[in-house]
Amino acid sequence: MSDNLARAPRPNWESTPDTASVPEPRHIEIVSPRSQRHARPKIVYALSAVTGVAAIVLAQLLLSVGISQSAYEVSRLQASQVELGRTAESVTEDLVRVSSPQSLAANAEALGMVTNSNPLFLRLSDGAVRGAPASASGSSAGTASLVPNSLLVGVPLVTELPQTTGQGASLGGSPAEVPAAVAPVAPAAEPNALPTPTTR
Repeated sequence: MSDNLARAPRPNWESTPDTASVPEPRHIEIVSPRSQRHARPKIVYALSAVTGVAAIVLAQLLLSVGISQSAYEVSRLQASQVELGRTAESVTEDLVRVSSPQSLAANAEALGMVTNSNPLFLRLSDGAVRGAPASASGSSAGTASLVPNSLLVGVPLVTELPQTTGQGASLGGSPAEVPAAVAPVAPAAEPNALPTPTTR
């Protein structure tokens, strides 16, 4: 073994190449073929993608603003509906109050109508009148028998209402607005006829 080591050649340091003169490795770049170069995305595609994303975000914002605006509108309309419901209930209560029998009787008396304390009945089978016909006395005995209605306290009668020509005015107008030439004239009483009271 020592014989092999003895025969090994010694390195010649003078014959080794200098490390400074060793060329550096070249930078290798992989060049894609022409078909792949044309298939690469360009800046136009990137801009169109960014524009599309921005349009979607803007549409979502506008949609959320529209939905919130609609929610406010629905809330306002619901509040208006509640208020109109309360008004309708109030008007219905007023209508029920003035259409009560006590109110109708008081308004009829204010217009000049009288109650008849001697009612007559007509039998439809043969047309016979049951009862003794008599003229109305004109007393207020009809309304005196009615139970007083405390809800009618402070409600004006038909003759006490203010005469207006705007919305809510009666179609026929007030009796004061009827011209004298058009005012109805009471017909002459026929002989052997039932007496009738003169009303307005």
